Amino acid sequence: MQKFLSFALLVGLALASDVLELTDDDFEDTVAEQDIILVEFFAPWCGHCKKLAPEYEKAATDLKYSDPSVPLAKVDCTAEKDTCSRYGVSGYPTLKVFRDGEASDYNGPRSADGIIDYMKKQAGPTSREAKTVEDIDKLLSGKDLLVVGCFTDDSDAKKEFLKFAGSERDNYKFVHTGEQAVLDRLGTENGDIVIFRPTHLQSKFEDSKIKFDGTVKSGNLKKFVKENSLGLCGHMTPDNHSQFKKPLCVVYYDVDYRKNTKGTNYWRNRIMKVAKKLSDKKIFFAVANREEFSHEVEANGLTDKSVDLPVVAIVTDEGHKYPMQADFTRDGKALEEFVNDYLDGKIEPYLKSEPIPESDDGPVKVIVAKNFQDIVMSEEKDVLIEFYAPWCGHCKSLAPKYDELAEKLSADDNIVIAKMDATANDVPPPFEVRGFPTLYWVPMNNKPKKYEGGREVDDFMKYIKREATKGLNIPKKAKKDKEEL
Repeated sequence: MQKFLSFALLVGLALASDVLELTDDDFEDTVAEQDIILVEFFAPWCGHCKKLAPEYEKAATDLKYSDPSVPLAKVDCTAEKDTCSRYGVSGYPTLKVFRDGEASDYNGPRSADGIIDYMKKQAGPTSREAKTVEDIDKLLSGKDLLVVGCFTDDSDAKKEFLKFAGSERDNYKFVHTGEQAVLDRLGTENGDIVIFRPTHLQSKFEDSKIKFDGTVKSGNLKKFVKENSLGLCGHMTPDNHSQFKKPLCVVYYDVDYRKNTKGTNYWRNRIMKVAKKLSDKKIFFAVANREEFSHEVEANGLTDKSVDLPVVAIVTDEGHKYPMQADFTRDGKALEEFVNDYLDGKIEPYLKSEPIPESDDGPVKVIVAKNFQDIVMSEEKDVLIEFYAPWCGHCKSLAPKYDELAEKLSADDNIVIAKMDATANDVPPPFEVRGFPTLYWVPMNNKPKKYEGGREVDDFMKYIKREATKGLNIPKKAKKDKEEL
């Protein structure tokens, strides 16, 4: 019996959850009692909800013991329909922040670390007041970059600082103080606004604190923080990657600031040395976890590189990618040489591409990344191109209709019907493929536009007849032959 009770206790502990489960009966009372609470509206069958569940659970446990504590809750919309209807839930998962019972959309990341960081910024005042040296020491020892305002009176500058903090609370952590002991501890004076880098990202290659110098206006402060928050070499995560400027040199390796700060900074310091030398060049640097960004590592053609050394790629605003082929060296010389070669225009961008077909006699022309510019962007013909995936059911359904369309237009020398496997070839900018199939019309003037029309042959024909630069030009004999077929 005792063994059974012990086992039952262990199972109970394993199943215990720090996420509150709310119902139609207790929802309103529960959220009204909380200063702030994050609620997930979900459906048990939803794949995205299942993916979020472990991340949400981790965040709930961490935030339960944070200061201040932030509860996380969930509502099963297949059972608690009144509550979900009241808050206009139409897709899953939907996350909302409730502050004193009032709802607003959650606009943060969906990872555990991202949820934790976002909700900590949402909890409490827009700027935390540091009243003692102990307060500021605790804040400085954390993992967050701090933007600190030093004001001994209620000046206009303080009001502007707090206004800025309110508008940027989702992105940065703000602190203000007017205590002389705290100012002395920080080495600051009344009126100073200073960025303090988190201890794990401090380095001998750059200042650990940066003082604002200018007129204290929200716009000026925003520019100052944005330009200085990431430093010479920021830590890129799935949650902050959009903050990094390009061209960006990303170094991928086993970055882990939770369990291995020393090992992480062993490599980062070597990157920082190069970034410092090239700080006057138009190039930015970041480190990123190789597993978290495995899709980028693969897209940059770096999967066959040794896992024992960092791998490197430069990415540009135009979507071009430049992987470093040489092995990363501990003295940083290989990285420096690679970046300088990129800046001097000595490196060709990497293209993931299938081989150019040896024969391509079918009515639908097969395009790969290597011949995309020569055919699709040649300015000699109008092109309708389909970006597809071999496993896509909608693409398979479209295939016979697309072939029929190409047959109908095969005699028109001014029009090309083409297709490209977007899973095996890089899709060049400005084309965007977010689902399959995606079709674009590329006229001779080289200004592509997405095809949003119907997917029947007649729909395509009407569209092309209207859009063709030189109109349809199908010889009568070809028309007759098609009718006889």
